[in-house]
Amino acid sequence: MAFDIDMIKKVYANFGSRIDAARKATGKPLTLTEKILYAHLWQGDATETYERGKSYVDFAPDRVAMQDATAQMALLQFMQSGRTKVAVPSTVHCDHLIEAKVDSKTDLDRAVHESSEVYDFLASVSNKYGIGFWKPGAGIIHQVVLENYAFPGGMMIGTDSHTVNAGGLGMIAIGVGGADACDVMAGLPWELKMPKLIGVNLTGKLNGWAAPKDVILKVAGILTVKGGTGAVVEYFGEGAVSMSCTGKGTICNMGAEIGATTSTFGYDESMSRYLKATGREDIAAAADAIKEHLTADADVYANPEKYFDQVININLSELEPHLNGPFTPDLATPISKMKEEAIKNGWPTKIEVGLIGSCTNSSYEDISRAVSLAKQVSEKGLTLKSEFTITPGSEQVRYTIERDGFLTVFDKIGATVFANACGPCIGMWARVGAEKAEKNTIVHSFNRNFAKRADGNPNTYAFVGSPEMVTAMAIAGDLTFNPLTDTLTNDKGEQVKLDPPTGYELPPTGFAVEDAGYQAPAEDGSGVQVIVSPTSDRLQLLAPFAPWEGTDLKNLRLLIKAKGKCTTDHISMAGKWLKYRGHLDNISNNLLIGATNFFNEKTDNVKSQLNGEYGPVPATQRFYKEEGIGTIVVGDENYGEGSSREHAAMEPRFLGVRAVLVKSFARIHETNLKKQGMLALTFADKEDYYKIQEDDKIDIIGLTEFAPGKQLQMVFNHADGTSDTINVNHTYNEQQIEWFKAGAALNIIRREFEANK
Repeated sequence: MAFDIDMIKKVYANFGSRIDAARKATGKPLTLTEKILYAHLWQGDATETYERGKSYVDFAPDRVAMQDATAQMALLQFMQSGRTKVAVPSTVHCDHLIEAKVDSKTDLDRAVHESSEVYDFLASVSNKYGIGFWKPGAGIIHQVVLENYAFPGGMMIGTDSHTVNAGGLGMIAIGVGGADACDVMAGLPWELKMPKLIGVNLTGKLNGWAAPKDVILKVAGILTVKGGTGAVVEYFGEGAVSMSCTGKGTICNMGAEIGATTSTFGYDESMSRYLKATGREDIAAAADAIKEHLTADADVYANPEKYFDQVININLSELEPHLNGPFTPDLATPISKMKEEAIKNGWPTKIEVGLIGSCTNSSYEDISRAVSLAKQVSEKGLTLKSEFTITPGSEQVRYTIERDGFLTVFDKIGATVFANACGPCIGMWARVGAEKAEKNTIVHSFNRNFAKRADGNPNTYAFVGSPEMVTAMAIAGDLTFNPLTDTLTNDKGEQVKLDPPTGYELPPTGFAVEDAGYQAPAEDGSGVQVIVSPTSDRLQLLAPFAPWEGTDLKNLRLLIKAKGKCTTDHISMAGKWLKYRGHLDNISNNLLIGATNFFNEKTDNVKSQLNGEYGPVPATQRFYKEEGIGTIVVGDENYGEGSSREHAAMEPRFLGVRAVLVKSFARIHETNLKKQGMLALTFADKEDYYKIQEDDKIDIIGLTEFAPGKQLQMVFNHADGTSDTINVNHTYNEQQIEWFKAGAALNIIRREFEANK
């Protein structure tokens, strides 16, 4: 069944004329990315050219998707907006709160019991405001969106950084914070800086052990974790056309790991096949009717250097399987070099666990290729040398692979099937023994491998690969094993080699499912009650943040000067903290507990200027808040990379941090800070980072003349009586400055709604 078919047909009805207007305004052929963006301008037809990397543009996304951990805060904010129903199709997906521990049924039953209060809240608020609700066990948001909601040429935002997965179906799909989602659901325009464009020309065709995952692992090695910041990556070429739709989704999904705004592919036969296989023949027919608009103009791909800011060429026929890691998804190692690198770097070579699935790699094709290797365990007299787990992406995928006998094959080799949820990929993994913090290696088909992410153990060396590569490595149990060239010893003492994986793009007999897990909202939600207990430790109604006081900020203190990588996992950890995602006060107790203090190289240990003692970051900040003293946080490069979680911005705002000053920001986190009324600032001279001392008292000067493009000054008054005054940059436009002055963007939404009643 196709959801929102009338909305999609309306988008397509205007598509051609919108693109004609954009071509006229820009005076040049258009990339696919530009076509979709210009077709979704809030104003309608384009009348000017927007400068990449500089122009702020208002867009009108077609839909919003939220996962349960971020939906809580997004919907708590939406409840303050005064609206009675969402303005665009929106969905909530319950996938983040299910801990992987025993098996799918046991874990799902436990989650439903433990998180019933949250699920009841999300179900009721969805029912009231016209939001589609996907129950626990229905699947991972991005796989469910690909199966049900993504459509070529569409534009969506989602409260998860891997919303970009929908680019596999030719969308512009972008991860945002809950405040952005709140704007769109409230019927307001969504603002984005016009992105730069990176073109990736794929020639040749994948073969043997190489998989779509290896494309993005290779790209991550080229661009690094911040090389795609502020850009959309558009894939094209014969190699792109030869890949499956779900393979394209895998590549787009991990685009979040290079900092890209999103990634996408032009509409082709693989997308048409996928739409038809998932019951959306009418969308395929509608897309076919305008297919010339759902890819770039011919000259763009013929002469990509003229139209993209950067072009990368990859020959898929020569692409080697990769394993990326440990501790960062951009440390790319071809499998032929892994033995050498592992020995050189002292990485543990015994693989303890192999994990496949997650939102990145849980399609039918992924599982079918992995099962082709699992079958060889018994056929070749081998034994699985590592623990092995499977996380299906949706109930539709799980039901179909069970019907087709895949789960039986996995069961025979001793694998564990977890619930259709995020599980270990986002730290919801009750791994036995992880608390011992022993040095060990795991391989997985997830997207991120930051320290502590999967199991909370800082000494778990996690490597990212394709599902088929992970399966092969788990069979061998050895990080130095190269399945392309090496043999294994079977139970007869013979040397045997694994055959390359094979699989099916789509189920030969079609998808099947008994209960997909969808719950439609009430036609009229006016009588639905949303109840939040004032004594709950899981949910808390929000109070508005205070507006700016109208003066420069004086006598602030330094909360922490973070050293090195500081992701949203470091700022607001997941794992056990996920249960507090709807309670701002409680979750604020994890503020920056993973960040490394520059002055003592410790985590969660900072000096209080009020008593000179060292203590946890959240407790120290609460002490400042009680005394009415504002603080700043100082950070390094690409501060806030990783997940889109806006809690990393809301927690410091709630506890009284006034500004975050860094060498550079990850895109989503910078926007989240702005939305919550924070000052997101960058060093004009990055060397000034080293001037900041632990006992500084800090002034921020120039706020009374705060204006786009105009630097602010910060004065660091040192304990010895000297001071340093530095210039700091910002990227605020006039509207974002109003967010700061009002105390948060939501305060303006509420104010405008009340004025128009």
